[in-house]
Amino acid sequence: MGWHYRKSIKVGPFRINLSRHGVGHSFGNRRLHVSTYPDGRRHVTVRLPGGFHIGKTFGKPHHR
Repeated sequence: MGWHYRKSIKVGPFRINLSRHGVGHSFGNRRLHVSTYPDGRRHVTVRLPGGFHIGKTFGKPHHR
């Protein structure tokens, strides 16, 4: 059985995400949100009126 850990700290418009895999960060507002994962990938989400949203992940994971 694996173990999980996640802690999120909000600093102004930014959010620092601590997990077992490392440190990531994110920022954005209601319409546009950008996240960086601990392995270097970036994810961009755009929310549109009517409940629609589009997300795209950029980059390949960097294995340690």
